[in-house]
Amino acid sequence: MSNQSLVVTSRNALLPGSDHPQPATITVNIDTGKITDIQTVYAERSPGGETTFIDAGEKFVLPGLVDAHVHLNEPGRTDWEGFWTGTRAAVAGGITTVVDMPLNSIPPTTTLRNLEIKRQSARGQCWADVGFWGGVIPGNQADLKPLVAARVKGFKCFLIESGVEEFPFVSEHDLHAHMKELQDQSTVLLFHAELESDSCSVQNHEEHDPTAYQTFLSSRPQELEVNAISLITVLQEKYNSLRCHIVHLSASSALPIIRAARSRGLNLTVETCFHYLCLSADDIPHGQPEFKCCPPIRSDSNRDALWEALIDGTIDCVVSDHSPCVAELKKFEEGNIMTAWGGINSLGFGLSLLWTEGRKRGISLGQIIRWTSEETAKHAGLSSSKGRLSVGYDGDLVIWDPTAEFKVSKEHFHFKNKFSAYEGMVLNGVVQQTVLRGRVAYDRTQNGFDGLTPTGKLL
Repeated sequence: MSNQSLVVTSRNALLPGSDHPQPATITVNIDTGKITDIQTVYAERSPGGETTFIDAGEKFVLPGLVDAHVHLNEPGRTDWEGFWTGTRAAVAGGITTVVDMPLNSIPPTTTLRNLEIKRQSARGQCWADVGFWGGVIPGNQADLKPLVAARVKGFKCFLIESGVEEFPFVSEHDLHAHMKELQDQSTVLLFHAELESDSCSVQNHEEHDPTAYQTFLSSRPQELEVNAISLITVLQEKYNSLRCHIVHLSASSALPIIRAARSRGLNLTVETCFHYLCLSADDIPHGQPEFKCCPPIRSDSNRDALWEALIDGTIDCVVSDHSPCVAELKKFEEGNIMTAWGGINSLGFGLSLLWTEGRKRGISLGQIIRWTSEETAKHAGLSSSKGRLSVGYDGDLVIWDPTAEFKVSKEHFHFKNKFSAYEGMVLNGVVQQTVLRGRVAYDRTQNGFDGLTPTGKLL
């Protein structure tokens, strides 16, 4: 083993325990990929020897982000996304680790064999490190422990139609079998938390304008999320050793249920998404299906309540839920939001989005990194190696210019299908370089990827 190292120095590095940057010089052993030394000083010059030296100057050095909710869709729907394009989009936005959802690939990650098919598809294609969630569907409880042994980070289920036939939703009856199987395992069960009932169901609203966002919004009321989260907390009383996690919370009316569950000691964690924090239903124009996702983007007052819950710790972390599809499925020509695929292309924009919106709300950079790196790493079982700049952790770093401004356009989209709800927005904060385990994975000064090769590992 050589002593080849990467040394990164900056007057503004975000170290653990601080919400604000400070001078630091960080050394990463390139062979092991681990941080070996951190000095809280700015180095004026290279230490020499077998060292690659990056002087970030006034630019910020941050830990690599961990996006724990991404749909890469390979194999099976590689015209929607893939490991190559999705992970390039990730590192271009400072994300050094993504955790892939069990759908919308074909096959879904619901058996050990299907996981291996997905891993084989991913090998040699990943610019970021990639972990995998397993899937819970009716009848696959016998597959769960083998998937835990194969190091999936946890399991995702739906309480409502998923949108793809190969990943059916589970009933309360199904969940008892799955939760009993998982309760003694070191894992987590993730819920797409919308649930229909006799009094509340998804409405087609055929008599209303399908191009009006309000038609779609009223078709998926907050009560669907309230119903689901109420059921989850009831189930947790019986299977209290199993952590449960709410993915992409959008309904602020569910927050009192979450707070009450936490006060009773239930092991419940919650994420929300960039689009629920940075977009408002009040501003979405007619005939723009790129804004459709499930559950929906809601009102401005709802967004304010989600921010408050994030700040007070009711919501633990923020993820992209990058859920792409081909343009045809978005129904752009007819502008039909009701029949369009639900999902927002966003991979790589989260840091800039939260920085731009968060600064209006007095949010510090340290809070943003805690929500998008430290807490997401913890959620995905990666907190011993990812999510912070500390000795012994992976040398995943982002060199970032917080003052740079850009208008989102197609040239910024490294994901496969070049459309997004964020197109045209003016954002602050630009990634200059992304380093994965001591090796440069993205360099804006070199057209992003010129001369680089993917070095991502499967976690």
